[in-house]
Amino acid sequence: MIDHVTVPVTDFERALRAYQIALAPLGYELVMSLSQDELPSLPAPRMAGLGVGGKPDLWLRQATGPVTPIHVAVRAPSRAAVDAFYAAAFTAGLRDHGPPGLRRHYHPDYYAAFVLDADDHNLEAVHHGDGAA
Repeated sequence: MIDHVTVPVTDFERALRAYQIALAPLGYELVMSLSQDELPSLPAPRMAGLGVGGKPDLWLRQATGPVTPIHVAVRAPSRAAVDAFYAAAFTAGLRDHGPPGLRRHYHPDYYAAFVLDADDHNLEAVHHGDGAA
Protein backbone atom coordinates (compact mmCIF):
# COMPACT_ATOMS: atom_id res chain seq x y z
CA MET A 1 0.00 0.00 0.00
CA ILE A 2 1.35 3.41 -0.96
CA ASP A 3 1.49 5.87 1.94
CA HIS A 4 2.21 9.10 0.07
CA VAL A 5 3.43 10.47 -3.24
CA THR A 6 5.31 13.65 -4.19
CA VAL A 7 4.56 15.74 -7.27
CA PRO A 8 7.26 18.18 -8.47
CA VAL A 9 5.87 21.53 -9.64
CA THR A 10 7.54 24.51 -11.29
CA ASP A 11 5.24 27.21 -9.89
CA PHE A 12 4.76 26.15 -6.29
CA GLU A 13 2.22 28.79 -5.21
CA ARG A 14 0.07 28.34 -8.32
CA ALA A 15 0.08 24.56 -8.00
CA LEU A 16 -0.71 24.65 -4.28
CA ARG A 17 -3.73 26.92 -4.84
CA ALA A 18 -4.96 24.79 -7.76
CA TYR A 19 -4.61 21.47 -5.93
CA GLN A 20 -6.30 22.83 -2.80
CA ILE A 21 -9.30 24.02 -4.82
CA ALA A 22 -9.56 20.95 -7.06
CA LEU A 23 -9.17 18.42 -4.25
CA ALA A 24 -11.42 20.16 -1.70
CA PRO A 25 -14.54 18.25 -2.90
CA LEU A 26 -12.67 15.04 -2.02
CA GLY A 27 -12.02 16.25 1.53
CA TYR A 28 -8.41 17.24 0.90
CA GLU A 29 -6.89 20.21 2.66
CA LEU A 30 -3.45 21.61 3.36
CA VAL A 31 -2.01 19.63 6.26
CA MET A 32 1.61 20.75 6.32
CA SER A 33 3.84 23.34 4.65
CA LEU A 34 7.63 23.25 4.91
CA SER A 35 10.54 25.29 3.60
CA GLN A 36 14.32 24.98 3.59
CA ASP A 37 14.43 28.21 5.60
CA GLU A 38 12.90 26.39 8.57
CA LEU A 39 14.20 22.90 7.75
CA PRO A 40 17.57 23.10 5.92
CA SER A 41 17.64 19.34 5.21
CA LEU A 42 14.43 19.54 3.14
CA PRO A 43 15.15 18.18 -0.38
CA ALA A 44 13.43 21.16 -2.08
CA PRO A 45 13.00 24.88 -1.40
CA ARG A 46 9.33 24.33 -0.47
CA MET A 47 6.99 21.41 0.07
CA ALA A 48 3.33 21.11 1.05
CA GLY A 49 1.40 18.06 2.17
CA LEU A 50 -2.30 17.72 1.33
CA GLY A 51 -4.57 15.07 2.74
CA VAL A 52 -7.75 14.05 4.50
CA GLY A 53 -8.14 13.88 8.26
CA GLY A 54 -4.78 15.45 9.06
CA LYS A 55 -2.68 12.87 7.16
CA PRO A 56 -0.71 14.27 4.19
CA ASP A 57 -0.59 11.72 1.38
CA LEU A 58 -0.14 14.02 -1.61
CA TRP A 59 2.93 16.24 -1.45
CA LEU A 60 3.81 19.09 -3.77
CA ARG A 61 7.52 19.82 -4.10
CA GLN A 62 8.96 22.97 -5.64
CA ALA A 63 11.04 21.78 -8.57
CA THR A 64 14.55 23.10 -9.09
CA GLY A 65 14.85 21.79 -12.64
CA PRO A 66 12.81 20.31 -15.47
CA VAL A 67 9.63 18.43 -14.53
CA THR A 68 8.46 15.18 -16.11
CA PRO A 69 4.67 14.86 -15.96
CA ILE A 70 3.22 12.06 -13.84
CA HIS A 71 -0.24 10.64 -13.18
CA VAL A 72 -1.79 10.67 -9.70
CA ALA A 73 -5.22 9.21 -8.95
CA VAL A 74 -7.07 10.18 -5.78
CA ARG A 75 -9.96 8.07 -4.52
CA ALA A 76 -13.32 9.82 -4.35
CA PRO A 77 -16.12 8.81 -1.94
CA SER A 78 -18.83 9.05 -4.63
CA ARG A 79 -19.51 9.81 -8.26
CA ALA A 80 -20.85 13.19 -7.16
CA ALA A 81 -17.46 13.93 -5.57
CA VAL A 82 -15.74 13.09 -8.89
CA ASP A 83 -18.09 15.51 -10.65
CA ALA A 84 -17.40 18.20 -8.02
CA PHE A 85 -13.64 17.66 -8.34
CA TYR A 86 -13.87 18.13 -12.11
CA ALA A 87 -15.90 21.35 -11.77
CA ALA A 88 -13.60 22.74 -9.06
CA ALA A 89 -10.54 21.95 -11.16
CA PHE A 90 -11.65 24.41 -13.83
CA THR A 91 -12.16 27.18 -11.28
CA ALA A 92 -8.58 26.43 -10.17
CA GLY A 93 -7.21 26.88 -13.69
CA LEU A 94 -6.60 23.21 -14.43
CA ARG A 95 -7.32 21.82 -17.90
CA ASP A 96 -9.60 19.06 -19.14
CA HIS A 97 -8.06 15.66 -19.77
CA GLY A 98 -11.21 13.53 -19.61
CA PRO A 99 -14.66 14.44 -18.27
CA PRO A 100 -16.42 12.47 -15.53
CA GLY A 101 -17.70 9.14 -16.70
CA LEU A 102 -17.41 5.39 -16.56
CA ARG A 103 -14.16 3.85 -17.75
CA ARG A 104 -15.40 0.28 -18.20
CA HIS A 105 -12.08 -0.83 -19.72
CA TYR A 106 -10.71 -0.71 -16.14
CA HIS A 107 -13.76 -2.31 -14.51
CA PRO A 108 -17.56 -1.91 -14.78
CA ASP A 109 -17.88 0.65 -11.94
CA TYR A 110 -14.73 2.72 -12.56
CA TYR A 111 -16.00 6.33 -12.59
CA ALA A 112 -13.34 8.97 -13.04
CA ALA A 113 -12.41 12.44 -14.28
CA PHE A 114 -9.00 13.68 -15.37
CA VAL A 115 -7.40 17.14 -15.43
CA LEU A 116 -3.96 18.49 -16.24
CA ASP A 117 -2.07 21.01 -14.13
CA ALA A 118 0.34 23.68 -15.39
CA ASP A 119 3.16 21.08 -15.53
CA ASP A 120 0.94 18.60 -17.45
CA HIS A 121 0.63 16.29 -14.44
CA ASN A 122 -2.49 14.16 -14.91
CA LEU A 123 -4.63 14.46 -11.77
CA GLU A 124 -7.49 11.97 -11.54
CA ALA A 125 -10.40 11.55 -9.15
CA VAL A 126 -11.84 8.02 -9.19
CA HIS A 127 -14.77 6.27 -7.54
CA HIS A 128 -14.80 2.48 -7.78
CA GLY A 129 -18.47 1.97 -7.00
CA ASP A 130 -20.11 0.42 -3.97
CA GLY A 131 -18.09 -2.39 -2.48
CA ALA A 132 -15.24 -2.14 -4.99
CA ALA A 133 -11.65 -1.98 -3.79
